[in-house]
Amino acid sequence: MDVMLRFMEEKDGKLIFRENGETVLVESWGEDSIRVRSCMLGEIQDRNAALLTPEGEAAEVKIRIEEDGTEAELQNGKIKAILKVQAWGKKLQITFLNQKDEILLQEIADGGALTLNARQYKPLPGGTYRLKASFVSDPEEKIYGMGQYQQERMNLKGCNLELAHRNSQASIPFYVSSLGYGFLWNNAAIGEVHFGLNTTEWIAEAAPQLDYWITAGDTPAQIEEAYTAVTGRAPMMPEYGLGFWQCKLRYYNQEQVLQIAREYKKREIPVDVLVIDYYHWPRCGDWRFDEEYFPDPAAMIREIQDMGIRVMVSIWPQVDWRSENYEEMKQQGLLVKSNSGVDVQMIFHGNNVFMDATNPRTREYVWEKCRKNYADLGISTFWLDEAEPEFTTYDFADYRYHAGSVAQIGNIYPREYARLFYEGQKADGQEDIVNLIRCAWVGSQKYGALVWSGDIMSTYEDFRKQICAGIHMGLCGIPWWTTDIGGFHGGNIHDDGFKELLIRWFQFGAFCPVMRIHGCRQPGQQIVNKAGEVREWTGAENEVWSYGEENYEIMVKFIRIREMMRDYTRSVMQAAHDVGAPVMRAMFYEFPEDKVCWEIQDAYMFGPDLLVAPICHEKAAGRSVYLPAGTFFVHAGTGDRYEGGQWYEVAADIHTIPVFLREGRQDYLIGKI
Repeated sequence: MDVMLRFMEEKDGKLIFRENGETVLVESWGEDSIRVRSCMLGEIQDRNAALLTPEGEAAEVKIRIEEDGTEAELQNGKIKAILKVQAWGKKLQITFLNQKDEILLQEIADGGALTLNARQYKPLPGGTYRLKASFVSDPEEKIYGMGQYQQERMNLKGCNLELAHRNSQASIPFYVSSLGYGFLWNNAAIGEVHFGLNTTEWIAEAAPQLDYWITAGDTPAQIEEAYTAVTGRAPMMPEYGLGFWQCKLRYYNQEQVLQIAREYKKREIPVDVLVIDYYHWPRCGDWRFDEEYFPDPAAMIREIQDMGIRVMVSIWPQVDWRSENYEEMKQQGLLVKSNSGVDVQMIFHGNNVFMDATNPRTREYVWEKCRKNYADLGISTFWLDEAEPEFTTYDFADYRYHAGSVAQIGNIYPREYARLFYEGQKADGQEDIVNLIRCAWVGSQKYGALVWSGDIMSTYEDFRKQICAGIHMGLCGIPWWTTDIGGFHGGNIHDDGFKELLIRWFQFGAFCPVMRIHGCRQPGQQIVNKAGEVREWTGAENEVWSYGEENYEIMVKFIRIREMMRDYTRSVMQAAHDVGAPVMRAMFYEFPEDKVCWEIQDAYMFGPDLLVAPICHEKAAGRSVYLPAGTFFVHAGTGDRYEGGQWYEVAADIHTIPVFLREGRQDYLIGKI
């Protein structure tokens, strides 16, 4: 007897496919966007790692199911999903097209006798699966985004990337394609992605269901706006985020901090934020000033604030076994758990475990400590270090959070860490929130997270990698991003080569979303407390007057240029808040029709009007600069006019950096850079 099988059904404006234990749900999710979820032997769960519920009225969604039930389509604005049951094995293949019926992305076919699966589920103990989603790859496609990986590469086609965080690596599983779509792997599991020439493969080491989101756009700006509409946008950057931030490893006592602030004030050099780095506390997990080195922090903070400077303090999520809070936090279940062995997750000045930022009770507990010991003294901005978190061994399978195993949910940690402070500050009535943090995931931006690129080396190679990292992060919805100007490790303040690198990096820093100098400068000084205990050391001087008179004048010049740009930078930050536009933009973001712009990896747009081309090779006194087609540019240093669509050799001695203005824009900078 012939039986008519109905693989597809429409329910509440969604398409549902069922076959042999698999359920696939396809639905609209935001403007010109579609979400796909699937599971094996169960029902689709409402759990959501990153996506927000779309705001406003839903657009009209068109659904069609063929009479025999083997093919269906769902169209939402500019994007259409075609669901087709394949003859061999009755497996489902989904193809996504734009409004011109051009293929954007397609799941792999079954391959006939190969019996391949676009969605693979390998059962694991505990009811989860090792998941793999496979898509057809267009070898000519270019891929950008995915967060911050320490590599000197813009087009990620051909790359294999770990979906996990490490010190200086922030894995954000969203990319923008040159084919006109954006793709989000809506899964916080530890995993991998392979952007191969034959297939693209996404792997989650442990997850209950598969979940991804795709949007279509005529321009990268449209894609970015749709993506940030469903993952969140940054607040409006407050005024103190627009200027210069002073930092080093580390100002270790109260008098040293005050001396630095007074010297900047005396020299009339504008500073928005002065940063007090780590180990100003007795033990990790105490979350308070060490009385031996900071006897009257309230008075220190008042004096600095009276100078118009904000004080930022470092926070670590580690809790030392000897901390005054350790036993209570352990008893209350507020710490990350090791699945086996002893709970020592980082060894640094003692045995440490991490507070569990995914636990709402932990967030309340830690904020209460920080409110009492910092915020009530006048501290309103925090440096959230170690945010990956930095396990001594990145053996992700060995750790468990309140939200689930790290293998299954681990990548949300830095976002929940940012959330801890943002929600605490908001509850206390603060509005102008910016917190520096060393890692991020999808949605971190909505919690006032200013991401910096971690403990990178003081080399030109690392400098170039940061240019790529900043552009990729902007495309991932993280507009607030910065680096340690000069790099973190290996900079000796007496080395002429390092001084040159520092100046070139400083010039770049003036055209980063936030301009902040930091570093573990050599030679350092050992610190021993009154009890004879070795404390964390302090690095050499790292203020603008620490590198000789000529370098001092260059750095002060660029601090003042940053001040001159304040109105412009504010407008760019407003666009980040309003529509999710990056501050540091890939060239193709502004000029998508120019094919050359999709190849540039060492220059970028700072907002819509400034083209920045850092000098990022040792001893270079100039470089080649490509100016995009379709407009004219003006050299910000000389005022010379250039036609776009061409390469130019541009001189730039140590006193300057190649910056070009769109003709008629920001003319007040001409002759200043």
